Amino acid sequence: MSGPDTIIPNWPAPAGIRAAFTLRSGGVSQPPFDTFNIAAHVEDDPRAVAENRALLRARLALPAEPAWLEQVHGRRVADLDALPTLDSPGPADAALTRSPGRICAIQVADCMPVLFAAADGSAVGAAHAGWRGLAGGVLQATVGAMNTPPAELLAWLGPAIGQAHFEVGDEVRAAFLDGDPGAAGAFVANPRGRWQCDLYALARRKLAALGVQSVHGGGWCTYAEPGRFFSYRRDGRCGRMAAVIWIV
Repeated sequence: MSGPDTIIPNWPAPAGIRAAFTLRSGGVSQPPFDTFNIAAHVEDDPRAVAENRALLRARLALPAEPAWLEQVHGRRVADLDALPTLDSPGPADAALTRSPGRICAIQVADCMPVLFAAADGSAVGAAHAGWRGLAGGVLQATVGAMNTPPAELLAWLGPAIGQAHFEVGDEVRAAFLDGDPGAAGAFVANPRGRWQCDLYALARRKLAALGVQSVHGGGWCTYAEPGRFFSYRRDGRCGRMAAVIWIV
């Protein structure tokens, strides 16, 4: 089916699990949200956002509207099976479900989306893992809430800003080294007295410490590919992409 462009994760997810990551092309939004913006909070035309979300449902044959979280760079996990309605799941930076037909969704434009699936296909989850979420424990909270032994989980690291373009200050580095001195390897000093931060390396460290052994994806840079990805750090005012996962 034609429509929005997507990346389909290359990971050994069990039968019955579907996942995708949207790119910035194939939608109807006008600049600077061109063209496939799925976020309602970035001052895009609401009619364009609604049409893009409808295109997403059609492109992926989604059984329902994704549960669009109000992301706040925290660690709260929304259990979609426990909510009275998925229309407004509230502030959260991760979601999980064990029920077919409910779609976990994370919106990003440089932060890392991390998708999870139980090896037996019984549960899926998604986390919004920018540096604040990673440092604050969003991956730990998500893995814990899935109630699946970590060794029986698969994880996929979606497109995020790469180390070459992610400059941070001492406070960000300190947030990771506190309790994990080995995280220093994810930071390279630059000539400006600041640090180039590798989100992928930090996520892999967090997942390894939790016991999640099957980790896939990584390696993109949203900043470096303006034709494919939105990047807040590169563009400021821009759209958002979505990582979605569900059980059929």
